[in-house]
Amino acid sequence: MDMVKVSAIVPVYGGERTLAGALHSVLTQNQDGLEVIVLDDGSRDGSWRIACEIEDERLIALQHPNRGLAATLNRGIGLAKGRYIARQDQDDLVLDDRLKKQFMFLEAHPDIAMVGTWAQIYSGDAPTQRYHRHPSSNEALQLELLFDNPFVHSSMMIRTDVLREIGGYCEDKSRQPPEDYELWSRIARQHRVANLPEVLTVYREMPGSMSRTGDNPFLDNVIRIASENLSHVLSPRYSPEECAALADIYHRGRREGNRKSLTKAQARHMLDLAAQKLGGDRAGWSEEFLASYRRMRATLDSRFLKRKIPASLLAPMRWLRNRILRRGNE
Repeated sequence: MDMVKVSAIVPVYGGERTLAGALHSVLTQNQDGLEVIVLDDGSRDGSWRIACEIEDERLIALQHPNRGLAATLNRGIGLAKGRYIARQDQDDLVLDDRLKKQFMFLEAHPDIAMVGTWAQIYSGDAPTQRYHRHPSSNEALQLELLFDNPFVHSSMMIRTDVLREIGGYCEDKSRQPPEDYELWSRIARQHRVANLPEVLTVYREMPGSMSRTGDNPFLDNVIRIASENLSHVLSPRYSPEECAALADIYHRGRREGNRKSLTKAQARHMLDLAAQKLGGDRAGWSEEFLASYRRMRATLDSRFLKRKIPASLLAPMRWLRNRILRRGNE
């Protein structure tokens, strides 16, 4: 095999239905110097058999007792021989030229630590007309990261030395999920980041995936990570408590527990200050950066408006909104 340039890491747990297609999509890439590390995390189905049946010298199949996604990915990072690590999930697809385009981009931009791509969303095996089209520039992505994850996990290519220097994925169970948003946040605090504005990944929504609605550990952890990102940009002007309150308002529209209360004017000022620190003078903002800022400000404004709506009306309004969204996706 040629000198390894790209190591694709594919964690697997109970993925027998989609794994063969996912691996085929990686192995048919026109990227030279590729190795594919498949890590079976104690699957109880036929995933391990499927991985072992594929005859390709570039594929390395390993198995271990169940340890979770973060620890499994960290094992792959430790084993990788390539100078870049590409992420691939057991149920997603790599589209033509993705790895080559990301490889060439990182080679041409040594100041960029990681690059993702846009993705088309599938509902199970059925393609939809929905897409993940996140910003591409570092400045807009840094702004988006203040509150949420603007990267498709299975679309990423990251410099191996950056991943190792930063300590890989966090294995603290109290901070999981989302493992990816937590890692991207730590990387982006020290490095520049990017997305390729092309649909080069299929992101498959599978039944039983973690929901982002309601009170669950996922949402709680998103808010915690967002508050840390805000504090990184806004300290010492604003305290960690104020940053946590802003993250809570943005995602829940209400103050959680005993967290500090913010007025609408304070919340707007915090967002404006963060945008200025990340994007510089407003006159120099790109259209992409301005679009992200406007959307985030509109979200904050809607959260404060929501506070004025009687609780008895909120459930019917959510039902109507969800019905409209479902019809739009049919």
